[in-house]
Amino acid sequence: MHRVTGKTAGLSTLPKASCDRFFIPDFCRIRMIFAVVLLGELFSFVLVITKSGNNRAFWNELALVSLFVQWVGLSNAALLCVSRMWLSQLNGALAGMISYVMVLLITGVATGLAAKALHQPLHWELLIQNLTIAAIITAVLLRYFYLQHRWSERLRIEADARLQALQSQIRPHFLFNSMNTIASLTRSQPALAEQVTEDLADLFRACLTDSRIPSTIQEEFRTCRQYLRIEGLRFGKRLNTEIELDHLPADALLPRFSLQPLVENAIYHGIELSSEGGTVRISGQHQGNQMTILIENSLPKHATLASRDGNQIARENVMQRLDAFFGARVAMETICSHDHYQLKLRLPFITRAP
Repeated sequence: MHRVTGKTAGLSTLPKASCDRFFIPDFCRIRMIFAVVLLGELFSFVLVITKSGNNRAFWNELALVSLFVQWVGLSNAALLCVSRMWLSQLNGALAGMISYVMVLLITGVATGLAAKALHQPLHWELLIQNLTIAAIITAVLLRYFYLQHRWSERLRIEADARLQALQSQIRPHFLFNSMNTIASLTRSQPALAEQVTEDLADLFRACLTDSRIPSTIQEEFRTCRQYLRIEGLRFGKRLNTEIELDHLPADALLPRFSLQPLVENAIYHGIELSSEGGTVRISGQHQGNQMTILIENSLPKHATLASRDGNQIARENVMQRLDAFFGARVAMETICSHDHYQLKLRLPFITRAP
């Protein structure tokens, strides 16, 4: 018996812009603008405190230097913000060189405009001094951004490799049983045998898909339904399933193939061991930025969860993949009674890959 309720929605994958992996950060973000303002003010303070001794002169000079530094810093941030998309299409060295020249040009122009605004002649010594300071600071920052980018990319590659390795360990144990089911249906019910074959192919396709491409709850539950359809043919009336999707957003992202192993656990350690069969129930709740997914199954009489080895392997494997995808915002809880087992997942609700 199958009872499935839920919403369906047209979903599309979310492409990642190439500039997301550009080594120069996005200066359009509020956080970067705040960093520019804060670092500019600190630099102005250090620059003035080493030159001025008089108290009144110190504050006057600090005000003028701060105004000039903030003007230069925010102008460069605006220019890098606007040109970042274009720069990200270029070779890294060329993009860095162009960014370097743009900062020096902005600094030179700002120096000339500042002198004009103060009705003072532009001295070459002041221009060279400002350009030298800008050149040194820009070179240091660009080097820092590049090294930070390389480090982030290395972490991303390691995380991708880890996810791929963890996903490669998740393989349905029911392959041979499914093949036997297909063989038994080939003559008596060829249409049903074809459907089971397609479901099995979809399962392995999902299992072998690049782990860097996230899945949605809608896709994950579709995979679970395909798995349960195949197992339903094997167990017949011994297996009852209930899937409720009404309270979960269909577009929420998950690591690919992260729910099916938990459902397979429920079948393998619960239903398969019971001669009377039982029920597998999958449901969920969504509240704010938090989702809760419940996977429950009945347990055979006079049996424990330890009656079969490997119960924790799939759970730990999936938990590692969820942790690698979401970070420390994931929690997994299990409740076991004499006739019932419940696994509860708490996940953040996101629609863009982290």
